[in-house]
Amino acid sequence: MTRIKIASWNVNSVRARIDIVARLLKEERPDILCLQETKATNDIFPSKWFRRRGYVHQQLHGQKMHHGVAIVSRIELDEPGSHDWQDNGEARHIGVRLPCGIRLENVYVPAGGDIPDRTVNPKFGQKLDFIERMTRWSEKLREPTLVVGDFNVAPLECDVWSHKALLKVVSHTPVEVEALNRLQQSHEWVDIGRKFVPAPERCFTWWSYRSLDWTRNDRGRRLDHMWVSPQLGGQVVAHHVLEPCRSWRRPSDHVPLICEVEL
Repeated sequence: MTRIKIASWNVNSVRARIDIVARLLKEERPDILCLQETKATNDIFPSKWFRRRGYVHQQLHGQKMHHGVAIVSRIELDEPGSHDWQDNGEARHIGVRLPCGIRLENVYVPAGGDIPDRTVNPKFGQKLDFIERMTRWSEKLREPTLVVGDFNVAPLECDVWSHKALLKVVSHTPVEVEALNRLQQSHEWVDIGRKFVPAPERCFTWWSYRSLDWTRNDRGRRLDHMWVSPQLGGQVVAHHVLEPCRSWRRPSDHVPLICEVEL
């Protein structure tokens, strides 16, 4: 039986974090790496750098200065595609088919600004609409799929350092949580993170740069996710959050998620 290892990481600029990307590849040796917020157009993405390390199969969807997603792989990638769930051309999704037939979708949901009210904050409305468009896509999905990325929503009370303190903070508001729940229910997605770290156990993937010592107050949120179609739930045999990465040199504010799938 073949086992593949897939990593997902909001890297917050692939070129600025290239040294710790190298460390991730050396220490974890994923077969496939899905990146969000690459902040690099396709022509300046470090494609040759990844190829020298064996990640010769690449699908890129970049954008100048902002956003951007990429999938780099030791395994062949087929049938690439991108959905404009933002409905404005932003580079926030790239998907591929793996040789085993599974679809792998890499997504970067908008953060949504600071005010959780679409009437005064258009970015918040864009975020909700993005998730709604994903839900319409998900309802029609019939093939086995793994969707990974930065969803920018911490859905459970235990997915944030303080449920009470963050109820009115974008990423954990009831309206966002309800929208993400509808998305999950639309395909009966299995939340891999909570399959392996059951609620209410602590599980965070993001800590703000504003904290001088993120380990001291541990004000984290679980914004990054890996979901799998229900028919694949039993084939995911391992999952972990690479929390130590948050203390690496010049870190992203997010840390990688890593899962292993048996085929």
